[in-house]
Amino acid sequence: MSKNLLFDFIVDKASKTAFVNKEFDADLSLVWDAFTKQEILDQWWAPKPWLSKSKFMDFKVGGHRFYAMVSPEGQEHWSLQKFVSISPKTNFKMINAFADKDENPELPGTDWDLSFSEQNGTTKVSIVIKHDSLEQMEKMIEMGFQGGFTMTLTYLEQLLANIK
Repeated sequence: MSKNLLFDFIVDKASKTAFVNKEFDADLSLVWDAFTKQEILDQWWAPKPWLSKSKFMDFKVGGHRFYAMVSPEGQEHWSLQKFVSISPKTNFKMINAFADKDENPELPGTDWDLSFSEQNGTTKVSIVIKHDSLEQMEKMIEMGFQGGFTMTLTYLEQLLANIK
């Protein structure tokens, strides 16, 4: 039986915030691991045909992940995620910023707040992405963030179905 899983992506320019809600037909532990373990993140955290390649990840408060999205031609676009709070299997917050290959962030970054909950074998991830300015948000929209992130979450859904 196929479940009708929630997926919405709301952009609120007035608050400079994007709200993403996605349900997965997988248990909470597996979905949490998919967002917090490098070996799983690198399998889905990029819109195809791009790949995600972590150079470093230390998932703890004060830790960070430094990774590149790599094009089929080998072009690398680096990003830095700094973990600011973690409540295991329920929530983590991070600052996400583009960076150069030497880990120097291109400020400002965006504030991400990811919450996880499970009900009847379905795990819901609610993501709030807060931008410092409307200009920054509009730049992300122009770069195709909504389509790209939607694509990556769809890849995660497929990956989780194959892991189950």
